[in-house]
Amino acid sequence: MRDFSQDHRWLSVNTATVRKSGGEDLPLPRIVEACVERGIRAISPWRDQVQAAGITKVAKLVRDHGLKLSGYCRGGMFPATDAQGLKAAREDNRRAVDEAAQLGAACLVLVVGGLPGALQGQPAHKDIALARNQVRDGIGELLEYARTANLPLAIEPLHPMYAADRACINTLEQALDVCDELDPYRSGSLGVAVDVYHVWWDPKLEQQIRRAGRSRLLAFHVCDWLTPTTDLLNDRGMMGDGVIDIPRIRGWVEAQGFAGFSEVEIFSTGNWWQRPHAEVLDTCIARHRTAV
Repeated sequence: MRDFSQDHRWLSVNTATVRKSGGEDLPLPRIVEACVERGIRAISPWRDQVQAAGITKVAKLVRDHGLKLSGYCRGGMFPATDAQGLKAAREDNRRAVDEAAQLGAACLVLVVGGLPGALQGQPAHKDIALARNQVRDGIGELLEYARTANLPLAIEPLHPMYAADRACINTLEQALDVCDELDPYRSGSLGVAVDVYHVWWDPKLEQQIRRAGRSRLLAFHVCDWLTPTTDLLNDRGMMGDGVIDIPRIRGWVEAQGFAGFSEVEIFSTGNWWQRPHAEVLDTCIARHRTAV
């Protein structure tokens, strides 16, 4: 394993981690500046933050500061109840590919979606098999477009608690099944984002990371699972504050040849989003050295 204890050259900050500072919205350009001030070499921005700042401005900031983008968040949300909805999802995902390519992102992360309408509290149906078929078909169609932009797609399996509303692909095994079906020759165009928050519990995790191999491992996200967790979406922990053995999982990933960034992605309404962003970033750096 790489030695992270002496520096943070392999740390990336997902900009959701500091989207708020002291409870107030923090603009993306200020996040970029704060990262650069601390020698953080990579970020992974969210589309809404990029759109608020203006993609041309963000692209220039990234270029001027020599930053890498470990990923771009996010595409996906493929399922819909009718042809019009499927078309809208297809068009939005193509825009996401274009944005990621313009910014020079390493991949577009896909949060694939669940039952149509469930995110709004009113699912249109309970047919999760149908939703998964729409996800597979949507990724297959998007893959052809993404290849023309030379932009890899990274399927992110989410914890099963999100199966209804955010992602009906819930294990690394499921994600890799889709990869093998759509990209059997391992072209590098389709792979997975391994987020320890979502997969740490999986008894097949080490086996499936070996199955993924270097060609499928496109991104590695870190935070921690708190006990008790007070909010299943917005109570993620800082690395070292919870129950996940992050170094062990990183070891499995790196054993397959992954040598990319460890991307800190923390949603924390009641804790980290209430703190000054400088404190959050400084803590990310410290914990990257000791707990990742």
